[in-house]
Amino acid sequence: MNRLLLLLCVLPIFCFGQKQTFSPIKPAQKSYNLANQHLSYRLYDKAISELNQAVKLDKNFTAAYQQLGDIYRMTKNYSKALINYNQVLELDAEFLPLTHFGIGECELNTGNYTNAIKFFKKYLTYPGLSPESKQKTEKYIADCIFSLEAIKHPVSFEPVNIGPGINSKEDEYLPVITADEKMIIFTRQTNRNEDFFKSIKRDSIWLPAEYLSKDINTMNFNEGAQCISPDGNYLFFTGCNRPDGLGRCDIYISKWEGNAWSKPYNIGAPVNTPGWESQPSVSADGRTLYFVSTRKGGFGGYDLWKSDLHSNGTWGIPVNLGPEINTPYDEQSPFIHPDDETLYFSSNGWPGMGNKDLFMSRKNVKDGIQIGWQQVQNLGYPINTFGEESGLSISSNGKLGFFSSNQTAGYGGLDIYSFELPEAIRPNLVTYVKGLIFDKYTKEILDAKVEIINLMDGKTIFDDLSNPETGEFLATLTVGKSFGLNISKNGYLFHSQNFTPDLNLINKPFILEIPLKKIEIGGLVIMNNIFFESGKFNLLPESKIELQQLIRFMNENPSVSIEIGGHTDDIGNEKSNLELSNERARIVYNYLLSKHIPASKISYKGYGESIPLIDNSTEENRKNNRRTEFKITTK
Repeated sequence: MNRLLLLLCVLPIFCFGQKQTFSPIKPAQKSYNLANQHLSYRLYDKAISELNQAVKLDKNFTAAYQQLGDIYRMTKNYSKALINYNQVLELDAEFLPLTHFGIGECELNTGNYTNAIKFFKKYLTYPGLSPESKQKTEKYIADCIFSLEAIKHPVSFEPVNIGPGINSKEDEYLPVITADEKMIIFTRQTNRNEDFFKSIKRDSIWLPAEYLSKDINTMNFNEGAQCISPDGNYLFFTGCNRPDGLGRCDIYISKWEGNAWSKPYNIGAPVNTPGWESQPSVSADGRTLYFVSTRKGGFGGYDLWKSDLHSNGTWGIPVNLGPEINTPYDEQSPFIHPDDETLYFSSNGWPGMGNKDLFMSRKNVKDGIQIGWQQVQNLGYPINTFGEESGLSISSNGKLGFFSSNQTAGYGGLDIYSFELPEAIRPNLVTYVKGLIFDKYTKEILDAKVEIINLMDGKTIFDDLSNPETGEFLATLTVGKSFGLNISKNGYLFHSQNFTPDLNLINKPFILEIPLKKIEIGGLVIMNNIFFESGKFNLLPESKIELQQLIRFMNENPSVSIEIGGHTDDIGNEKSNLELSNERARIVYNYLLSKHIPASKISYKGYGESIPLIDNSTEENRKNNRRTEFKITTK
């Protein structure tokens, strides 16, 4: 509600000086006066009790009916508000302009849009309205017009309760899910205390939820509004009124350390301020944090902001998402999808069905650089209704939305539901790669460094260690792009691989087992991300990423010497293939020399088609045989 209108609603009617507000019946007037005293302290229940007594004693007490309508509207009891407002109109149709606004807002928030428009338009005919009041009313009329049209064109929406493993008689809300859809973390409120719980999916069933962690949940403070990285290893959440807080609510982070969550820490300034920061959502690469703040420099009460992670591990100065996303009203509940381009959020500022609706926008990108956001889109009716919708998260594959609702068919209070997202509001297609890293010979689980890089622009989309307890890692991949995977660990040869997810692979994530070999003489590494022009020996630009990995390996292991080997398939002349492979190996050799790798530590040789990895019977096999590799010659 507009702050001016909120102020007007809690002031006694007689302040406006437009109508006689006194009752000739003294006990009724006494109750009315007591109600206004209670209102000054926002004791609404006591005020309602006194006002009901006033109208019981004086059934023509127009001001008391008006005050009851205002209080019920503020406390969102719209049906009772309408009863009292209509009583005002029966007694005096021109008693107060705000009566018409109040009825319009009640009708809007109960889905009676045609009636709402009538009363809002009537309210605008009164002289002396403030600019703020006119703006709010015109905004409400736009909501009504939008809603009437949206109802004519409903979108597909069939919510499904995700079951008793998660939902209970308590309130469950704000669900977030890992990229492989194997774990969900949500908030449960018990006895007014909010805590995090998690559930694991097994055979398509969510198992009974467990308390997340005593190191994150507290008895004295509320934890909520969380997000989880796609791999499930980093949890960002909102903590309020904590001893280490900078403001009323701050953003915290905790890391999964193999068998337990770390003690959370406040991410500090400049993200957190003495004000209010909440509702974090982190990009798939973990390098951009979206959140809600009331800090200065915004466009409304609650705005969406973002902060980028610096290479030294600190968060940058937050940037407002701008008027393409934020309005003079409230934007909340951001969710950036793992495609890193599609943003979902709630707002009561953009045209909607009333109260807060769910919206989406996509990044506006030109030449690989974001230059803003595309036109905001309402997710449509009946996903959005005249009630309040918020807290939406989307599965990595873009098919399912997760949200909370208090539907009567649930298990009690707010339950978590899923629904199939209509095609028009789905994010870009995303799949994932999930790997297990271990020692090739001992089978020991390894915590290795995992990097995934977009081969076209060189941007790192994942940079972390594999889980020290399980050896696993998980990262999302956007369909239609090419990615290079590099895995390294001290004392071991590195591993490289590349992926180009396409539409045919969207339902088939890349599941890998990656055995690493210790550095030994004769150890061989196929460099899968070295690329040449077809039939030529010119290095393509995307090869530089893999070559940097090799340079880093040589610098970290100065005692090692290697031979660069070039190989081809068996298509064409054997002599030509030998020459081509030799030239390709030489080009890599020269590149290493140019980066100050000593000539005494490297050599090169072309092997042509003489050492195939596999027979050349298919194009896929021939592609694997066309390769560049290096071999340890001295250790």
